[in-house]
Formats: sequence, structure tokens, C-alpha cells
Amino acid sequence: MTSPPPLAKDSPIIIIGAGIFGLSTSLHLAQRGYSNITVFDKQPYHKTLYSYDAGCDSASFDINKIIRSAYGSQTEYQDLSTEALSAWAAWNEELKSSSEDDTLLPPGMTSSDIFFIQNGHLTCSDADTLPEFERATVENMELAGHHGTQLINNEQRDIKLASQQGFTSALQPFDKHVLGVLDTTGGFVLADKACRFALYKAKRLGVRFILGAESGRLTSFIHRSSVSPSTNSIITGIVTADGKSHSAALTILCCGGWTPSLLPSLDSLCETTAGSVFMLHIPEASPLRKRFHHSRFPSWSFNMRDHGADGGLYGFPVDQNGVLKIGYRGTKYTNPQVQSDGRERSVPVTKWSSNDAITQVPQQAHQVVTKFLEEYLPELGNSGIYIAETRLCWYTDSFDNHYVIDRVPRHEGLMCATGGSGHAFKFLPSIGNWVVDVIEGVGLDRPAIKAWRWRILQEGEEPVNKLMEGSQGPRSLWNVPLVSV
Repeated sequence: MTSPPPLAKDSPIIIIGAGIFGLSTSLHLAQRGYSNITVFDKQPYHKTLYSYDAGCDSASFDINKIIRSAYGSQTEYQDLSTEALSAWAAWNEELKSSSEDDTLLPPGMTSSDIFFIQNGHLTCSDADTLPEFERATVENMELAGHHGTQLINNEQRDIKLASQQGFTSALQPFDKHVLGVLDTTGGFVLADKACRFALYKAKRLGVRFILGAESGRLTSFIHRSSVSPSTNSIITGIVTADGKSHSAALTILCCGGWTPSLLPSLDSLCETTAGSVFMLHIPEASPLRKRFHHSRFPSWSFNMRDHGADGGLYGFPVDQNGVLKIGYRGTKYTNPQVQSDGRERSVPVTKWSSNDAITQVPQQAHQVVTKFLEEYLPELGNSGIYIAETRLCWYTDSFDNHYVIDRVPRHEGLMCATGGSGHAFKFLPSIGNWVVDVIEGVGLDRPAIKAWRWRILQEGEEPVNKLMEGSQGPRSLWNVPLVSV
């Protein structure tokens, strides 16, 4: 595919989606001097403030998301995490220093707010020996100069280091022992607040946001035919649900779980899948608020690899409202629906997004989480605290867990940034810089950008994620028992 001509700084650029990819891309475009950027989204985030309870149903909304540098042998993401950690620290400092100028803060936020809490992230399992992923993480972080940041929780040297650094309780946070590595560079971010801040920063840099079910919702692309044998069409803008046309020299799709249904070219490269989320509510007067406070309890993941449907758990400390959140991705569920071209594609469905909304979660997910709570956190049940809420959280998985950040083949003027595969939020402050590099054709030989190129599954290649199994597949929500709390 030939490189497109460079964009002028005042070229009209449209971004569809105000999740992390869209927010970060708009920020970094503006910081590089692009002056004609408009972000569209069907969600009125300026009113809902990225709150699920207020009607937000994308993957980027949430109360919290994991931060980690632990990536095993995938050093490209390890390096990206190091870069993002610096950016999160800078955002924290930006908040602190804003007390003298309230115009730097979104309405409702104060200089005492914080985005990133570095209380450690424990990657653990019930294995007898340390899995290869954890061993590779320790080795590669050491090679990168991050000495003493990855602490193996059954080695005396690392236990001593944890004590010196104030991480002792994070090594064994459960009532039953686990084996794992505590990434002391990690922790979690307050996701909804971070998105609000990013949107506000972008606005202050001149980015326009058109948000709402009519004015912000993409209904079609504006295109014209191409005479080039390598291009089917030239995308010159979009039409929104209010009937208005918007011209663009470049249109970037950053629509999270809605991207595959908007861009059929992604078939077999990306698919929308659901994680299952469970919330326990701990009363303010309960001593468990202190037990699960972030100063004592890390973010964590358990049996994430080679455990099939019985693994894939992750969780967080209790938040300021008493919510203890646990997620399950051991099975990535789908919602295949027949599209206008006659093909099935999985589309998000939540209590907010459809008249045929699914308000339950898969029974299998509920059983895995309940079993984990009984074995590893029985004190919750013994105190009368049980799962109070559930929901589905929709991600876009690629077949290899790498992102897709590239021009769309055969469609000049169209690009996408998607395929977050459940591990993109941590890069909110920085990933847009890489997207702009791709736009400008800068550093395209770097390992991360090469991994994000448009691609197909090669013959004999084993996918990390099996995609496009359809409505008859074992992960389809219509084929699995669902339960209510």
C-alpha cells in the first residue's frame, strides 16, 4: 500500500469515538499542531461523565482499570507501559499543581483528585512453579534496567524488598496462598475520571467534540470511487444521525466494540467480545473497607494463562464508594447478529445499548467468580457480603491480542485504532502519540507499530483468540445459560 500524502496541519480530521483511542489521538494531534480536529460519539460524555450508571457502555467507561508493566516476553508493550507510567505521573502532578488555576480542571474535579494509584499489581496463579510469563517478565524488566520492581512472592530476597518498599501485604493479598510476581510499578487508574480529564484537556487544546445520540452518531461514510487499482474508494467524511454531512481529509475509527460492525474489513482480524464484571458492595462501617483499601490490597490477576475457562480473573481494591470489582475473561462471550451484508458480526449489547438488552451474565462466569471468592476471599461471604451487581463489558479482540492501528486497505482517507484486546486503557495518556506517528509515517519499523499493522491470520498460525465462530458457536450469549444476581 503506497503512503498517502502528508496532511496539512489545518486539514479536517474526524475521529469517531471518545474512548481511550479517540481521546488520546485527539490530544496528541492537537499537541503536534493539527488545528481542525472533531471527535464524534453517540454518548453525551459531557453529561454522563463516563459513568456506567449514567448510561455509558463502552470499554473505556469504568471505575477502575489495571496498570502494569508485566508483559512477559512482549517487550514492546513493556516499553509502552514505561512510557505510559511517566505520562500518568505527569497527569497526577498536573492535577496537584492546578489548585491555583481552576480552569485547568474539568467541572467537579479538584486538585486533590488522583488518576493513577501505584499500589502494585500482582500477577498470580495456583501453580506450583512460576509460570513462563512471570519468569519472562522478571528477566525482561531487569534487562530494561527496572531492577527490583518485579518481586517474586515466595523468594526471601524479594519479600525483604517488598517490606522495605511498603508492599508486604500486596505479596499475599488473599486468604489462600498464591504464587506470583508483584509488579511494583503497577496499580490501577480511576478510569472515568481519567477520561473526563483527557476530554477536557483536548477541548482546551482546541479539539471539537460533537456528542449525542443524533449529532454524534455515525450512520455512513461519504465516499467517492477511485480510479486507482489499489483503492476501492476514497473516504471524504461522514454523515451523522441528524442528517448532517461532515467533510474530512482523514477519518479515524476508534469505536471500541462497535468498530467491527462499522468496518466489515476487520472480519477475522477483530471481533467484539464480552468480559463479565462483578461488584461487591462493602458497607462503610465494615472493617473490610480497611482490609481491601488500596494501601493494603493490590490490583491483581489470577490464572490468566493456560487455565482455559476456569482462569482469567482480575480485580481491584475497594473504591471510595465501597465497590470491590472482579472481572472474568476466561471465556470471551460474543453476541453475533446478522448485518446488512448478510454476515454475522458480534455487537455490544448491554442494558443501555439495545431494546433486547442482556442484563444478566453467563452462568459459567458467575460460577468461576463465586468459586474464587469462596476459596480465596471467604471473609467476604462470612461477613455477609456477596455479589451485588453484574454487567457485561465489551472489548474488541484481535486474533493475536495486538492492536490494529493502521490505514484501512483499499479505502483512502480511512484509518482505525482498535483491537485493544482488554489491555489498552493503561496507555490512555500516550497511545495517541503512536497513532499520530502512524498517520505521519514516522518510525514505522518499530516493533509495536509493525505488530499493529493490518494483517491476516497466516496458514498454520495458531490464534490467541478464536474469532467469528458465529451464532452457533460455544461463546455466543444465545447458547450459554445466563443468571441474575
